[in-house]
Amino acid sequence: MTVRRLDPVLVDRIAAGEVIERPAAAVKELVENAIDAGATTIAVTIAAGGRELIRVVDDGAGMTAQDLELAVERHATSKLPDGDLFAIGTLGFRGEALPSIGSVARLSIETRRRDAAQGIGLVVEAGEKGVVRPVAAAPGTRIEVTDLFVFTPARLKFLKSDRAEAQAVADMLRRLAIAHPDIRFSLSGEHAGAFDWPAEPSGREGLLRRLARALGRDFPDNALPIEAEREAFRISGFAGLPTFHRGTSAGVHLSVNGRPVRDKLLLSAVRGAYADVLPSDRHPVLFLDVGCEPRAVDVNVHPAKSEVRFRDPALVRGLVVSGLKAALAAAGHRATTTGGARTLDAFRAVFAAGGNGHSIPRPSFPPAAPWQEASPWPAGLGEGAAPRAAGPAQSGFSDFAAASADARAHLAEPSADALDRPLGAARAQLHETYIVAQTREGVVIVDQHAAHERLVYERLKAERARNGIARQPLLLPEVVELDPVDADRLIAAGAELESLGLVLEAFGPGAVLVREAPSQLAGGNLQRLVRDVADALAEHGTTGSLERRLDHVLATMACHNSVRAGRRLRPEEMDALLREMEITPNSGQCNHGRPTYVELKLSDIERLFGRR
Repeated sequence: MTVRRLDPVLVDRIAAGEVIERPAAAVKELVENAIDAGATTIAVTIAAGGRELIRVVDDGAGMTAQDLELAVERHATSKLPDGDLFAIGTLGFRGEALPSIGSVARLSIETRRRDAAQGIGLVVEAGEKGVVRPVAAAPGTRIEVTDLFVFTPARLKFLKSDRAEAQAVADMLRRLAIAHPDIRFSLSGEHAGAFDWPAEPSGREGLLRRLARALGRDFPDNALPIEAEREAFRISGFAGLPTFHRGTSAGVHLSVNGRPVRDKLLLSAVRGAYADVLPSDRHPVLFLDVGCEPRAVDVNVHPAKSEVRFRDPALVRGLVVSGLKAALAAAGHRATTTGGARTLDAFRAVFAAGGNGHSIPRPSFPPAAPWQEASPWPAGLGEGAAPRAAGPAQSGFSDFAAASADARAHLAEPSADALDRPLGAARAQLHETYIVAQTREGVVIVDQHAAHERLVYERLKAERARNGIARQPLLLPEVVELDPVDADRLIAAGAELESLGLVLEAFGPGAVLVREAPSQLAGGNLQRLVRDVADALAEHGTTGSLERRLDHVLATMACHNSVRAGRRLRPEEMDALLREMEITPNSGQCNHGRPTYVELKLSDIERLFGRR
């Protein structure tokens, strides 16, 4: 076959296949141009998911007639003044977007500079450029794209429904709006989830307000500020608490020098930072911007510019991981505020059901209950003096009256200092599993097993970091029989396990001998511990860093030495647990990422009972 030069329009349509694969990509290119033009207001309107209409209006710098005529030519741009492709300080730089769009749709541009008496316009249809003409226009630029892919109908078959395409446009615009809170963004159109977000002041507070609009009004109360710097790189933004998580990664927003990206290196760093505090099937909610000199990052490595390549990727990954981990550790015992809200919502649902004709079971009492003669409630719960002995009229409460000794922490008046503590003073233990504590502002309910599991885990990690975990030789070594594959896996990981205080030896096929165990796990069920460690190694495999594998095994060990559900605690034990939680990093969630406590504000409880 003979080699020939392709027609320029065909070349543009081929380029459009890479740059403009769907309506959201066209909107992205046009909005990025508006941001580069210095716009402070950007309004986007779409119809039929962007297939029939895309309109982007901005108040940016505008263009002259000469600039407008060149702007729709292939590889014509104002963003590389010195031709240096390694010092890109703008979002766009290739000069492909407008000619690519114009080759597969009808493109209309109207623009006006602020110092111009009138505006100018230009139409491009099927790659054919019209003439520049005078038009009435406000300062800035107005671009309309109609009938996208009308000249390449085969591409229409690959588009999703109008709803799906509109949602993709909305998601893309939200990501740009998060990265640029100082610009007003608005979106309108069917299925698009219309919004109009005003420009926010520069600084941390402005960014947090924009994030509240994008990530939900609960985010600011559950967010941690992130600021870290190392050599030529810096990161800034806000990260959600580990217990404020979602089922997909849609809540993870990343940018590099203001450019939204979905970069594998950065996503991996975020997962690594949260790996110790988040369930494996959940994802954090955060926004992080990586700032650096343009020469330290290559943004010209992906057709959609959604991935970048750093000059020192290991440095960037380490900065993100350490910055996030430091912020999470500094948060200490904090847990998401939505836990208490969900609890109150559950109560409201029960009360609402009772108000809609559904009866709520209540204890039945004999008539003429002699309240002055009988009550099982201890002193201090009523407004007046406590009644004396329980009588038959109160037999419906007999089960509650016989609560365990552990549940009677309220017999001793809590100290003012304990009430002022973040987790308050222990007042009761319910079902031998949950500690109820009183604070100045409400009530805290603690899952004793989940909380102590995290405390033991953090204690073991700190001990390992200092000088290795203390080991205790067993007077009578214990034989644990296993599947031969599990036994081999344990012996292969012998050096790692020894650093964690667990010393094993092979003891024939399908068995291991436990010689030494961590001192903090003394007296525990070693048979079950060894089997669970084998399962942990099988689940985690040989992938990942050594530290990650060791943490995974430590978490398994910590679970075996924690206070179990069903164990009665004395009042001083409950208070000691609360005090240790307050000074332990990441104690707001257990090793599996579940919350260790919920807090109910007194004002919300009073509102629940109609007192407010």
